[in-house]
Amino acid sequence: NASLLGILQHPDGTVLKQLQPPPRGPREQEFYNKVYDSDCCDSVLLELREYLPKYFGVWSPPTAPNDTYLKLEDVTRKFNKPCIMDVKIGQKSYDPYASAEKIQQQVSKYPLMEEIGFLVLGMRVYHVSSDSYETQNQHYGRSLTKETVRDGISKFFHNGCCLRKDAIAASIQKIEKILAWFEGQKQLNFYASSLLFVYEGSCQATTVRLSDVTLAEKRGVPKGLLSGGDILEYNNNIHVINSTENGKIEASVSKGLSKFYALHKKAYSKRHHSQLSLKVENLEQDNVWKSSTCITQEHLNGNVIPQLEKVFCHMPAEIKESANVEVRMIDFAHVFPSNTKDEGYIYGLKNLITVLQNILDN
Repeated sequence: NASLLGILQHPDGTVLKQLQPPPRGPREQEFYNKVYDSDCCDSVLLELREYLPKYFGVWSPPTAPNDTYLKLEDVTRKFNKPCIMDVKIGQKSYDPYASAEKIQQQVSKYPLMEEIGFLVLGMRVYHVSSDSYETQNQHYGRSLTKETVRDGISKFFHNGCCLRKDAIAASIQKIEKILAWFEGQKQLNFYASSLLFVYEGSCQATTVRLSDVTLAEKRGVPKGLLSGGDILEYNNNIHVINSTENGKIEASVSKGLSKFYALHKKAYSKRHHSQLSLKVENLEQDNVWKSSTCITQEHLNGNVIPQLEKVFCHMPAEIKESANVEVRMIDFAHVFPSNTKDEGYIYGLKNLITVLQNILDN
């Protein structure tokens, strides 16, 4: 089951997605290789790169050289409290070569796919008031009907206090760019592929200016940057052991709703069968980790702002800026060459835009 594949999050800002069994895994690898070929001069494919996670080739653990992973950009990394939604796009979630049995199985999973053109596979929403995440799995998405799909999607943009209209508007703009790409190309058709939505759930991320002392004081010390013990949690994604010798790091496998991004970022115990230990040397070069440990309680007494400045100034600019909204295409195990427009995907995008616009207008 593809959704059970481990997603290993690497401190270098990438995720490792295990290659699915043939023919799906090799097809996905071939797709990424084609789009990211250094000799590529096809303007259609060059533009497509803007809408995908960056691709860094394949990786195999030294201990299991036959296990292949795609090394991909972690689109959630720059967010403080990432809200994530995975939406399958298209009118058919089976490809043109699917058996009658496979077609039957896919259609029965969500008979409304043809009519609605998309399916929510999962979401993870940060609720500001409770400082906690609410998650929904694919059963939630499959329970949505034509009548309830609007409210079902709007749940993703509601943080427990208000509807994030800014994130909806930004999402629509991003989908429109992807739609324009699809309207202009006839070489690829996508089946059972998804859009990954990410927006910043934390209010502070968009309002704090470090020069504004009162805001910084209100914010206090960012969670995860202050830690008495050895474990530091960064971005809810990864548990890092700080005190292991030589600054080595152990990254734990996360499993999620999405076949690609771990939506439930839970660390597994070391005994878990799919545990992979990733040793990363020379972490000194990564300022985030280095600066994260530079505040101690004694520094804080009467000296909050300079210490906060110190931490935030070492952070990559992308984290300091208000992280906006990301919409990326993911999951390419069923992408096929074509000589027609991908009408099913286009239908799904247009309908999704209509639903989002509806949420904004009402």
